[in-house]
Amino acid sequence: MINRLQESDIKLLRVFYAVASCNGFTAAEPVLRMQRPNISAAIKKLEERLDLILCHRGRGGFQITKEGEVVFQETKRILSAFDNFVFNLKNLHDDYSGHITLVVMAGLPLSIHLAVSRAVKSTLKKFDDIHINIQNRLYNEVEHVAQSGECHLVLSTYDMVKPESVIFHSTGLSFSGRLYCAPTHVLAKTKSEWPNNLNIEDYPAIGITGLSSSNYISDDLRMNIQTFSDSYDMCMAGIMSGEYVGLLPDYMAKEQGVALGLVPVGGGKLFHFEHELFVMNGKNTRLNPVLRYLIKEISHFVTLSKQN
Repeated sequence: MINRLQESDIKLLRVFYAVASCNGFTAAEPVLRMQRPNISAAIKKLEERLDLILCHRGRGGFQITKEGEVVFQETKRILSAFDNFVFNLKNLHDDYSGHITLVVMAGLPLSIHLAVSRAVKSTLKKFDDIHINIQNRLYNEVEHVAQSGECHLVLSTYDMVKPESVIFHSTGLSFSGRLYCAPTHVLAKTKSEWPNNLNIEDYPAIGITGLSSSNYISDDLRMNIQTFSDSYDMCMAGIMSGEYVGLLPDYMAKEQGVALGLVPVGGGKLFHFEHELFVMNGKNTRLNPVLRYLIKEISHFVTLSKQN
């Protein structure tokens, strides 16, 4: 069993990460620029080093093991931290090359994903030898990854008290939302207005872990949270069960909810919230010209998405 990572282990982990990400040896060949026998030999050597079976390969196709999944997640974290370390070290020598990690909050609308793509393309065209890793994280993880240095930049909404250890760059865009229910829910009949004889606390609600506004709707009312989800997508799945009401951003209702028949409770006039979209970075992250340019481009293309 491995007790200490060596440089050769990092190379083996990169091979495994590519194979697991591509879901197979053959698919990983062009990514690694290695032939299958060499990839297979590297995986076998890593398994010997770790004393674990990481994946099965054969007639049944490629399949990662439970142990392999744990190693894959840890490898993802290690490689990200290592690449960030190398990038930041180069910055000290005014060498702005290497890998940048950009984390995007899960559940943002398609227009924001397109804005990120355009900002990344612009940055890659301006700077040589730069590679940008784009990752998705849940809302309750974004503050941690910004603070810990696991990534360089985070694009996310934020509705809590801003910690001093994180710097927030406003994009100038906010997302509004409100309380929704399924068309089969008893409150679907309130889509025109909210009757005075109804109490929202009598109806089970689904909240979102880490999102404070998913628990409160106004100063004098508290939602009757009976269960939690970890993202807007899963919150919507709970709402569509017909058992819960929940808060969702309006873009989800427009992009996905139309086909599902999502209903704004009380005609959408009550329980309104608004979250601002930020680019975030930890205070320990050195904002070199590449990162500053990427922040500027993200804000620029996000602004264009609002105009469109």
